[in-house]
Amino acid sequence: MTAEPKRASEWTIHGERVVDDTRRAVLSIADVELPDGVRFEQYVLRVPSAAMVIVVDDDERVLMMWRHRFIVNRWVWELPGGYLDPAEDPAMCAARETEEETGWRPRSMEKLVSFQPMVGTIDQENVVFLARGADFTGAAPDVNEAERVNWIPLSEIQDLIEDGSIVGAGSISGFLAVQLLKAQGKL
Repeated sequence: MTAEPKRASEWTIHGERVVDDTRRAVLSIADVELPDGVRFEQYVLRVPSAAMVIVVDDDERVLMMWRHRFIVNRWVWELPGGYLDPAEDPAMCAARETEEETGWRPRSMEKLVSFQPMVGTIDQENVVFLARGADFTGAAPDVNEAERVNWIPLSEIQDLIEDGSIVGAGSISGFLAVQLLKAQGKL
């Protein structure tokens, strides 16, 4: 098997040195050369894959969590989800995280979209699933995850994105995929 020829606009990586390596992230600095010969160092962050789920009930409401994100110092609405454990199936992760974080067990899981949140700096696949319905397990939501859990009408999601109450790439990407399904009559 032969390697594909290098394209004219492809960057050359001369090496990458690890700065910090933990269970949840590897930070490194890559020695990069542009096609015109300019060379520079680029920070690279490699993070375990994550999975989340948009749970939609029969009334077209979405299960969301109100939580504080200290990095941006804001309270925001987010979908339940989290990091995949090693070798964990993304759908199983999304369902497990939903139940742990909200007390609701998704009834079904259907892959909506997979994306990379910041391809210029971060390598972290994110997978968003759609669950049609959920059953309450009786468990209280994890106080470390969210202040509250609510069912929000799908019709209000755009307003929450516009007013900055929903800012996460996973939530927004997932809702865009749901809007496409609705437009196609598949939701």
